[in-house]
Amino acid sequence: MTRLSASNLPENIARYLYDRSTVTTGIVHFGVGNFHRAHQAVYVDEILNLGSTQWGVTGVSLRSASMKEALAPQDYLYSLAVLGETTDYRVIGALQDILVAPLEPEAVINLLAKLTTQLVSSTITEKGYYIGADGLNFDHPDLQAELASLHKPKTIYGFLARGIMQRAKKAGKPEPLTIMCCDNISGGGIYLKSGVEALLERHDKTALAWSKQNISFISSMVDRVCPATDEALKSKVLKDTKHKDAWPVSAEPFSQWIIEKNFAGARPAFDKVGAVFVDDIAPFERMKLRYLNCAHTIISTLGYLSGYTYVHEALESPDILKFTRKALYENVLPNAQVPNGYDGADYIESVIGRFQNGNLPYGTLQVGTDSSQKIQQRWFPTIDQALTNNSDTSYFEFCLGAWVVYIKIALKNAVLNDPKIEEFQKINPENTETIVKSYLAIANADKYEFFQSQTFMMSVKNYFDQIQELGIDNILLKFLSK
Repeated sequence: MTRLSASNLPENIARYLYDRSTVTTGIVHFGVGNFHRAHQAVYVDEILNLGSTQWGVTGVSLRSASMKEALAPQDYLYSLAVLGETTDYRVIGALQDILVAPLEPEAVINLLAKLTTQLVSSTITEKGYYIGADGLNFDHPDLQAELASLHKPKTIYGFLARGIMQRAKKAGKPEPLTIMCCDNISGGGIYLKSGVEALLERHDKTALAWSKQNISFISSMVDRVCPATDEALKSKVLKDTKHKDAWPVSAEPFSQWIIEKNFAGARPAFDKVGAVFVDDIAPFERMKLRYLNCAHTIISTLGYLSGYTYVHEALESPDILKFTRKALYENVLPNAQVPNGYDGADYIESVIGRFQNGNLPYGTLQVGTDSSQKIQQRWFPTIDQALTNNSDTSYFEFCLGAWVVYIKIALKNAVLNDPKIEEFQKINPENTETIVKSYLAIANADKYEFFQSQTFMMSVKNYFDQIQELGIDNILLKFLSK
């Protein structure tokens, strides 16, 4: 069996074209999971192919050493399987190293301070930003600890603050730095700025003043469906490439990256390899969150309750497909504007078509991960807007009732992956009179207008009761028959 490595590349698949020994780290990326390796790292790989060798990536893991342990023996190379009508492979060479922050914190801080580091990016999922109902949750123990001391940072904010403090002290004229959020969060760059500046305000006002002149915090909209890696993918890669890859990734053919152009210093030429730079990222973020991400969470919630393992399988159900499409057309489209140049109906159909890709095994439980955080961005703003517009909200009423059932059943089956799991566990699941409001309040729904609407919440409770009593399939059919 042949192990993938720089000295032993497969001959039958595409590979990077540059000499990796000439590449230097210009990008530090927090969160070296599958999505980053199937999305941003691929764009970086392509600009390295164009000769921009100053933009190599060093990844940072804020928790686990598992990715480093898997990829280090294969020189941080990995296989990307693009799953369309056929499967196309390529070896990605953009990743140079992975630092495990809890094990080597000073190495992370030193790299952030290094003047050749020009861009810091992040895909750490919603929970990694510690977002509360009214901005960052500074009451969280991790942020409280960093407000008290940055000696041992734990969050992305703490590491960035320490790196900036060290960078600001460099002799001569320290290089500016751009910090970019690549997660599904509206205004992610604003959250990064808020957290970092709060820590600098507490610990180093001189570095704070320097950062205000030399650092930009920006957002981007990223889009590519990227399933979790399982043994089936590893076996397929081995069979097709004749090389063992400890952690390959797979993705759909579609890929999109829209980036706020407010860079503080040097900017990678991502626009030469398919990304788009824009002045205002907000309309694109809203479109992605309120259409694509919204639909993904609808499908995963209904799909799990109906017993489907994968998203594409759930959409083979005529009722789930019909419900998802009508929810987007009737509840989302009238209340969520799309950017100029986009057609809402076309975008809806493209989203559904992508999720129907039968070669892309994206798990309903994988999409349902951290859902208490996700629905705050994906569902709640549209519901409030619909109520303001006196528009229909019936599909979201159904969705919220189904989501409460999902949380209850996932807890019972010990498969719930959510940062609020301990709070959910404290709620009595048999108290059907209070469970709906209690679960939704844990997801910060009580900060939105719809939570105060007796009519809306009564409907959510009714759907919860009906799904509990008669099952999702029966109630879904009844709903669609109205």
